[in-house]
Amino acid sequence: MPDLLIELRSEEIPARMQRKAAGDLKKLVTDALVEAGLSYEGAREYWTPRRMTLDIRGLNARSADIREERKGPRTDANEKAIEGFLRAAGLSSISDAHVHSDPKKGEFYVAHIVKPGRAAEDIIAEVMPGIIRDFPWPKSMRSGAASARPGSLRWVRPLQSIVCTFGAETEETRTIPFEVDGVVAGNVTYGHRFHAPEAITVRRFADYAEKLERAMVVLDAERRKQMINADAHNIAFANGLELVEDEGLLEEVAGLVEWPRVLMGSFDEAFLDVPSEIIRLTIKTNQKCFVTREPGANTLSNKFILVANIEASDGGKEIIHGNGKVVRARLSDAAHFWRRDQGDLPDLETLTASAEKFGLDLEKPLDQRMAKLDALNVTFHARLGTQGERVARLRALAAALAKVTGADPALVDRAAVLAKADLRTEAVGEFPELQGIMGHKYAALQGEDAAVANAIEDHYKPQGPSDRVPTDPVAVTVALADKLDTLVGFWAIDEKPTGSKDPYALRRAALGVIRLVLEGKARLSMLPFFNIALAGLKAQRPGLGGDVADLLAFFHDRLKVYLRDLGARYDLIDAVLTPDADDLLMIARRVEALTAFITAEEGKDLLAGTKRATQILAAEEKKGTEVAAAVDEKLFNLDAERTLHASIKLASDDAREAIVKEDFRSAMEALARLREPVDVFFNDVLVNDEDAAIRANRLALLGLIRTATGEVADFSKIAG
Repeated sequence: MPDLLIELRSEEIPARMQRKAAGDLKKLVTDALVEAGLSYEGAREYWTPRRMTLDIRGLNARSADIREERKGPRTDANEKAIEGFLRAAGLSSISDAHVHSDPKKGEFYVAHIVKPGRAAEDIIAEVMPGIIRDFPWPKSMRSGAASARPGSLRWVRPLQSIVCTFGAETEETRTIPFEVDGVVAGNVTYGHRFHAPEAITVRRFADYAEKLERAMVVLDAERRKQMINADAHNIAFANGLELVEDEGLLEEVAGLVEWPRVLMGSFDEAFLDVPSEIIRLTIKTNQKCFVTREPGANTLSNKFILVANIEASDGGKEIIHGNGKVVRARLSDAAHFWRRDQGDLPDLETLTASAEKFGLDLEKPLDQRMAKLDALNVTFHARLGTQGERVARLRALAAALAKVTGADPALVDRAAVLAKADLRTEAVGEFPELQGIMGHKYAALQGEDAAVANAIEDHYKPQGPSDRVPTDPVAVTVALADKLDTLVGFWAIDEKPTGSKDPYALRRAALGVIRLVLEGKARLSMLPFFNIALAGLKAQRPGLGGDVADLLAFFHDRLKVYLRDLGARYDLIDAVLTPDADDLLMIARRVEALTAFITAEEGKDLLAGTKRATQILAAEEKKGTEVAAAVDEKLFNLDAERTLHASIKLASDDAREAIVKEDFRSAMEALARLREPVDVFFNDVLVNDEDAAIRANRLALLGLIRTATGEVADFSKIAG
């Protein structure tokens, strides 16, 4: 079966767009071919900075014929109905139709329509121009003389050539010549921009990839990454160093080169006085270079690793020199930021009011930056006030949380006041990724308690499912305050996540709270702190009319996802989760205990009996059958009724006592004692007795079972 090769070659595609764009090309082309009636054995996409390539193997040479029957009117229908049928079916005469008989409907016309298949080349030539014209680039541009015309091609960078060849391995390939804005598809591509700029004629993928390799283009992005990573590790090792891994940078650099060549440069050791985080980000952001360190060391070395796109005749000396020159200039700027942030601000006299408001010491540089943040009225959000107002809210909320977390109130207050101060430092202004990290360093330099310095950095954590969770009570307290204020604030102004859109990362904030609570084993009722946060916001914004009524439901949804990822069954989570449950740790513990219980034999037996009781009761309630308000022991006729009633009372008391002690396993074991009396009851007792009073009393007894087990979980929601 034939293979299809497509290459779209352009000027340099931004590295961040390449992987997704190549995936989009694969999906768009294969979907279009399948929709047109073609099938294929496999498809794989490739990309370099200057090209996207698609290799489709085992594509049908022709789409299948399509046969269908179209039912028409009765043979005795009027002329207009028959004419309409002929037009719709594409028939020239009624004699071309077939007559079918039906015992009920009589005789009617049927058109047997055959749509012949089409050659794959015709289908490809038809679908490709539209795919290219409508390609979903995040950003695109017009270029060349054709760009002056309305409707001209928009592409991420100027499109230069298209390769489209088709054919079986045992025969010569054919070019499929479609055209897009003057660019005609052919069988010619080009290699490395500098080393091999000559035209290359290709046939199918195997010789295409081989010829590109000879023309100094490594087509496979994953292979380029492996080459860069291996060479970087080797050159670092050869110099007695180790590479500081950076997967994001590796992905980006692999998208910047077609022929990767790894080199090592250096900068003055004097710059090592600057924090390693600043050095790494300076070199990464400005020059896309990797940093190194002594094996096992926490600080960096003065050697960096760069990736060139050419085989330099001088062994890379000029490239190393040029990169080193730029790195030194950027590190000089970074060192300047570092020193400036440790000095006094020039306008301290204007910061007195803000210093008094937050209890700041204007002798200390970080305190000055916090005062400046407040004095400038830097906006946090147009409807949620300034950063200064937000810090005031964090301070109050953190003070309330400290009573629950057991953190030192004075340290919590100091950490909350300084948590956002580094937003006014020059280092964070240049590298926003360093917020919190620089605050930690500057706090340590001015002699803050270690718990305060750590909390300034860690209050942003965790920022995802794999990020580290703070454990120090001060950091946990400020981190909870930060996330709860964010969630309550955006809920209050009705800026909630919708579908896949979450511009303020509120799902991540809720997950952060969940991980802080569950992984830190924090006992925290959420609703009171929602109300404290909302009250603080409304005190600053009296006209704010929002509420957070459904914020707890949002937390429940996030908690379900978190627990399911840990392996909990969805039905057991639903069985435990009630609409007003706001103690996340207790919910998790209940799910854990229920999971262990329900998988044991006693749990399975109790579940069966309990579900039978609740289903009978629910069915009768739905029918409107009378259920007694309370159980009347005088109406008991059988021992099974009396035994079950006494057992329910005893099990309920024991379970309730265990729940108060938060011993959910013991509570379930107490309820498990109902298994035998429930089984005996259903064997010996007819619930739907002819006597209405007895029936109502027995249904009330089933209601006691539902109530007793419901204190632990809603067993009706458990599968099985």
